[in-house]
Amino acid sequence: MKISVFCGSRFGNDAAYAQDAALLGQKMAQRNITLVYGGGSVGLMGIVADEVIKNGGKVIGVLPRFFNMKEVGHAGISEMIFVDSMSERKMKMAEISDAFIALPGGYGTLDELFEMAVFSQLHLHEKPVGLLDTKHFYQHLFLQLNTMVQEGFLFKEHYNMLLCSNDIDELLKQIKNFDYQQNTKWIKKIKNK
Repeated sequence: MKISVFCGSRFGNDAAYAQDAALLGQKMAQRNITLVYGGGSVGLMGIVADEVIKNGGKVIGVLPRFFNMKEVGHAGISEMIFVDSMSERKMKMAEISDAFIALPGGYGTLDELFEMAVFSQLHLHEKPVGLLDTKHFYQHLFLQLNTMVQEGFLFKEHYNMLLCSNDIDELLKQIKNFDYQQNTKWIKKIKNK
């Protein structure tokens, strides 16, 4: 299995973020799960990659060429795929991965997370999309998504597509047991309103 991990190129203000990133990397390697990620050596993404490598796992980076010129590319990973743009990076990660996990991060992390969620919503893939909710980092995001449901901008089944846990083992279990069952008639629902 290959899991794309989206996360910050920074460490955040609390050691818990780095600890969970390291633990995820260790558990992925122990379960023989290949890490697919943005290819960087910095921040949480560097920590996840380092831990997978340290524990004998495989790491595939997908890095836009302009980032490599800024020397943020990770030199020690199993394979590096170079692409020309951020959009191409997301498409390649979606293509080669079986699932997606977002750790805490910034704009880039949210961009990657929501692109994979939209792909699922539009039936462009049937892969699980999960969030590792370290320190309840994503609590307010889920409140906003719930507001979108309540105000009629998001169907409940699409809200329910996102898996979430603050426990890595539980999140990996949810991903393993994921069953892509969703209402395929949501476009008809929109047209009938």
